[in-house]
Amino acid sequence: MKKFDSLDVLMNGTPVGVWRRLPGNVHEFTYKESWLARPECRPISLSLPLDTPGKTITGNIVEHYFDNLLPDNADIRRRMQRRFGCASTSAFDLLSETGRDCVGALQIVPAGTEVHSVHEIHATPLDEHAVAALLGSVSTIPSAGTYPDDSFRISIAGAQEKTALLFHEGRWHIPLGSTPTTHILKLPLGYISTGRVDMTNSVHNEWLCLQILDAFCIETARAEILSFDDIEVLAVERFDRKRASDGSWWMRLPQEDFCQALGRSGSAKYENEGGPGIADIMKLLLVSDESEKDRRNFLKAQILFCLLAAPDGHAKNFSIFLEREGRFHLTPIYDVMSVYPVLGHGRGRIPPEKLRMAMAVTGTNRHYEWSKITGRHWMETARRTGSEALAVSVLDELLASAETVIDTVSARLPAGFPESLAKCVFDGISSCALRLAMV
Repeated sequence: MKKFDSLDVLMNGTPVGVWRRLPGNVHEFTYKESWLARPECRPISLSLPLDTPGKTITGNIVEHYFDNLLPDNADIRRRMQRRFGCASTSAFDLLSETGRDCVGALQIVPAGTEVHSVHEIHATPLDEHAVAALLGSVSTIPSAGTYPDDSFRISIAGAQEKTALLFHEGRWHIPLGSTPTTHILKLPLGYISTGRVDMTNSVHNEWLCLQILDAFCIETARAEILSFDDIEVLAVERFDRKRASDGSWWMRLPQEDFCQALGRSGSAKYENEGGPGIADIMKLLLVSDESEKDRRNFLKAQILFCLLAAPDGHAKNFSIFLEREGRFHLTPIYDVMSVYPVLGHGRGRIPPEKLRMAMAVTGTNRHYEWSKITGRHWMETARRTGSEALAVSVLDELLASAETVIDTVSARLPAGFPESLAKCVFDGISSCALRLAMV
């Protein structure tokens, strides 16, 4: 198994800095002087600022940032370790082999590795059967060493089974060299937790939730339901990718999630585990390039997660685009799934009184329990972040438009869409809206 102690970090092919693992598992990141002199210079993270004395940042904050580029799920990490022959499941070892195509604009490779030009497109086209075969292998473990040096190696954060491909000139491709992926293909969740909760409709569920947020005028990741040899996936267009104006290459757009931006470990993405809460993110968005818009949309999204009974609105599921000189603004919303279809009592159901949101709202106490949250709690939460008037406006907007949104999205449903799923989510929104009207 290969083991490295120094990794080069590049942004769209340009060297940015060096990530080192020192004795005692101490991590440091140093910006290159050549990067600091470039007009497009920006930090790789708000938590790793350019003006750090000596241009070197040391400690857990470095490892936290890079670790957040990887899947949360320990089983998926172990499969990555075996597939690519990594020395361990640590962020450093995994990204030394899989960091060529990360979330955002970074490429991470062993120090001194020659990196192909990003200003070209190199890829192997796939037909439907080949895509299906690739999807079928996502959860399997090929022997280490079976992949050629220029093979398909990507790192995608999150807990769900997924892969990523390039969609170019109307065809799916495996990207080669420095060519990035453009779409994330998410497989059905299946049955989850020890209670055997049925989330086999997760592809349709997430598509529906994104449509609902879009109808509420929240910018979301574009997604469509596709089928490859009867394997259904949600194909999500990556908003951190953009084709160059001359069409000759695909650009990577710098971004990071709020765990990265605030220097938190991905293992503490939920607020009750030490992760960022609504107040933390609203405070950071005060200095966004689009502060008023971003604060409104973030608060609006959090209330919509409550309306949807979508409990995974944690800090890793909200991100920012990173611009020059440390400027930033909110990205589209992504990774939204309702549990209305599985709420209830009995085997395979989630009791409503046990459903907890990722971030707390406040009243006399802090509240995570979804079934107890009312409009009053949102008003108090907003008051404590200096945005009470904003919350009044957002709540009024959402409650007034809920039934219109349901009608709008109902008209968008494609033929064959699971009617019971849609009805369950729509009925849940209507019911929760009545509770949130209590202020």
